[in-house]
Amino acid sequence: MTETATLTNTNQAPDYTIEQLAFLAADAADDRKAEDMRLIDISEVSTLADYLLIVTGYSKVQLRAISGSILDKLEEDLHRLPLRTEGQDRGGWILIDYGDLIVHIMMPEQREFYDLETFWGHGQTVTLPQPQAS
Repeated sequence: MTETATLTNTNQAPDYTIEQLAFLAADAADDRKAEDMRLIDISEVSTLADYLLIVTGYSKVQLRAISGSILDKLEEDLHRLPLRTEGQDRGGWILIDYGDLIVHIMMPEQREFYDLETFWGHGQTVTLPQPQAS
């Protein structure tokens, strides 16, 4: 089942950059022990989005916890809701689409099989800041 939401206050420019949105999502994922986080800037090679954040979780429960942490953090801190989410009720891969940022939360098997880092290898890998202390 697809869940959808809209951006809040779409007539106003946001008070944050897309990179800050991606960094906050990565920080929220780290709060739930996501591993092997990769942020890829695809803005020069695709109109799909500006950034992809790809993270690994090791159980369905952890995938949902990572997803929930990202959804909650971005809504609370930036008043930002996703355009859509996919995979919350399934297994190994949850996708959260914020339009300019797409988050992929994957089990190791799906991550290895789909190999999004290679597929988007012509994008630029962005170094993520060190996680903030909780």
